[in-house]
Amino acid sequence: MMIAAAAAAALLGSASVGAEEVRQVLPGGQAPLQPAQLTREQEPAQPAALAGGKAPDESEIQRFCSNIADAARDRRYALQAEELKQLQAGIDARMKALEAKRAEYEEWLKRREVFLARAEDGVVKIYAGMKPDAAAERLAMVNAELAAAILMKLDSRKAGVILNEMDQKAAATLTGIMASAARRVDPS
Repeated sequence: MMIAAAAAAALLGSASVGAEEVRQVLPGGQAPLQPAQLTREQEPAQPAALAGGKAPDESEIQRFCSNIADAARDRRYALQAEELKQLQAGIDARMKALEAKRAEYEEWLKRREVFLARAEDGVVKIYAGMKPDAAAERLAMVNAELAAAILMKLDSRKAGVILNEMDQKAAATLTGIMASAARRVDPS
């Protein structure tokens, strides 16, 4: 019994002395780290001006800002110049498209004028004096644009009778040409 009392006293005495060393480990838990393995986290490094607890003075801030002002201005100018180049490229592309459309319109207008000029008054008078069935037969053999121009200059009654005497396909072609030539808007 004495031995048990001595062991209990030794156990209590060592528990009070090394209380920091006694750690309980739960079943399935991690083993405790040995004191030699424990380390304190270091505080993040601070700039020299803040390490002493004082804020950087205004002159340092002004020097920093003045040192980077030229670089920032140059970068801003470079970005603006790049944006202007992109805008200019877009404008140039639109100008080319507009110029192409204008040339196309001028070509269309020129073709229309040539088309109307083809049917001379003398030729129109000849076809106006012909019988409708003979005129229809002859106009079917002529270039479709010329035939349409002649029909446009004829009296509308005479042109209608001639178209009535023509083949359906040829009459449809001539009617389409005459309708597009009479249109006052750009066909594109």
